[in-house]
Order: sequence, then structure tokens, then C-alpha cells
Amino acid sequence: MKLFKSLLVAPALLGLLTPMTAKSNEIDLGTISNFNQNTIDLDSNSFQSNSDKKSILLSGGEGLVEESVVESSFSETTSASFGSTFYVGAVENGDSEATTFSYDFALDLSTSFTGEDSFDVALIGGNADGTTVDSYMGGDGTGDALVLDGVSYTFPLGSAMVIVGDGVGPDDMNTGACAYSAFTDLLGDCGTANVGGSGDSGFAVGYDFGNGFTMAGGAAGGQTEGLFTEEDASSFALEGAYTTDTFGISVAYTDDEDVSYWSLQGALTPDGFPSVSVGYETDDDDADSIFVGITFEEVGPGSVSLGMASIELAEDDNYQYELSYSYPLNDGMTITPGVFIAETDGDDETGVVVTTSFSF
Repeated sequence: MKLFKSLLVAPALLGLLTPMTAKSNEIDLGTISNFNQNTIDLDSNSFQSNSDKKSILLSGGEGLVEESVVESSFSETTSASFGSTFYVGAVENGDSEATTFSYDFALDLSTSFTGEDSFDVALIGGNADGTTVDSYMGGDGTGDALVLDGVSYTFPLGSAMVIVGDGVGPDDMNTGACAYSAFTDLLGDCGTANVGGSGDSGFAVGYDFGNGFTMAGGAAGGQTEGLFTEEDASSFALEGAYTTDTFGISVAYTDDEDVSYWSLQGALTPDGFPSVSVGYETDDDDADSIFVGITFEEVGPGSVSLGMASIELAEDDNYQYELSYSYPLNDGMTITPGVFIAETDGDDETGVVVTTSFSF
């Protein structure tokens, strides 16, 4: 019976809908458009951006939207770069022999106002600060929080370049002469870890003579005691360098409040042969450290680095050795497996680590 009633009602409904459909074909769409524009206070100018950069919202939707303007998040001279590194590995005879995973992250923003200057902001984050592996690899550890690492401004002053700001060391304009691709943190900068000292808020000046010779220097201090005061642990640094396409050498002097250092870097980079880098550093007490590293380019798809360095400035020092192979999977991803051995007064510590670096 219900089915019979439904069949009787259906023709009646169709009869009601037919005139409505016919009527809709007679509606003037232009009149509706005029009605909306006359009765709403907003117009097309209400959604205009201050930016001249325009982009169509709908791809292939020409005719649906004549023009849609999207406000740009950055000025045309602003760029952003991102990077992250994963660390997976373990250290035998270390504080912990467990296999661990940690990471760090970096975000750099840069903009120019004149085309010759640069205003830069660095943000870092990650958890690479709590494991034995992290102590060797030197990643950024911020407790999984994104923190401001530095704000600086670089500009020309005559023929020289100047950088000033927070997170700026007196060696930030140094040329250096190290060609070694370090795996662990200790062997970075050819083992000359004390160049520039400990100050991190100040300025640096660099000058390029144009014939391979460069000069650089600067000063930096802390913040709580005031810059360059008696209470402030200020750092002052100078460097002279000579570099060419096939070799380079640099000499740096650093006065880090209570102690001063002399640091030497040298590199041979002959075309078609492995590059050889050396480093030497000494302080007021005649304690010294040495570094030697070789980088073999174009070994298969990647490169091999083999190096050794003194673990710290001392008259009778222990050494750390490393071997790594770095190969790019693509333009933004590089995998580097490596092994290192660190001499200690007890059992030597041996680490096996694989890093995966991303840049985008």
C-alpha cells in the first residue's frame, strides 16, 4: 500500500518542480550580481594586497576568478634556508653504549636593503645534546625547542665588510685555510677550536686585498656584565690569510681574556688529487695541539675523509682518529657513515655513527 501511495505522489511532485525549473532559466544573473554589489559594503578593493606580487588562486580556473591577489609573506629580497641532521649511532666504552637517535634543525632568514648588505636571523632547535654520540658530533641541543641563535647585520664600509650583532664572534669574517670535510666536531676547522674565543656578541671586520691576501679581526663579549668591561670575558681576534685555487695558509691570534692562542691552518688542494689540510694551535703555557686530514674527492658517488687531531691542548695529549664516507642521494640529502676512535687514559672509545643531512 505504501509503495502504491508513493507512486501516486511522485507525478504530483514532478508537476510542481517543472515550473520552478522553467522559471530559473528566466532569472537575470546580472541583476543578482548588481544586487550583491549595491547591498554589501565590501567591494573588490577590500581584498587588495599591499604587495605587487599577484598569483591566481585556481589553476586552470580562468573565468571563474578574474584576478586574486595574495599578500606575500616576505619581501622580494628575503630568502629562507632550512637544514636538519639526524644522528644514529653508538660509542663503545663511552658513558653509554646504547644506540641512540638525535637530531638538530636550523632555519636561516636573510634579507637585503641595498643589495650589498644582509640582515640575518638564525633559529636552531633539536635534542642533540644528551647522548654520548652527541658529545662527539656537536649537534645543536635546545631541548626540542626552537630558539633564536643570532641576529646580525652585514654591510660594506668602504672597501671592507663589517658584521655586527648577537651571536657574532670576532672571527666571523675570517677566511681560514682548511679544506678538510670533518665528521666529528673536534676535527672541524682543522682542529683549531679556540680561534675567535668565547665571546658571542660583538663585531668583525674583513678586508680582501684582491690578490689572495685577506685580513680580518673583531671583538665580542657577553651581555649580563656589559660589553668590554672588566667584569666581561671579552674576546679579541686577528687573522691574516693567503689563499689560491691550489693552496692556502692562515695565521690567527686570539685573546680570550685570561689566555691567548696562536692558530695556524694550511691546505693543499691540487686539481685531480686528494686535498691535504693541517692545523696547529698553542697557548700561553706552551700547550699545543695538531691536526692532519685528507679528503679524497669523487670516490664513487661521494668523498672519503680521513683525519686525526689532538683531543685538547696539552703537553702530552691523546688523539682522536676518524674515517667517513659522504655521498649525496640528491641535491638536498646527504648520508655520511663514519667511525672514530678517541684515546683516553682508560679504554679507548670507539664510535660508529651514520648522519643524514637535509638542506632545503
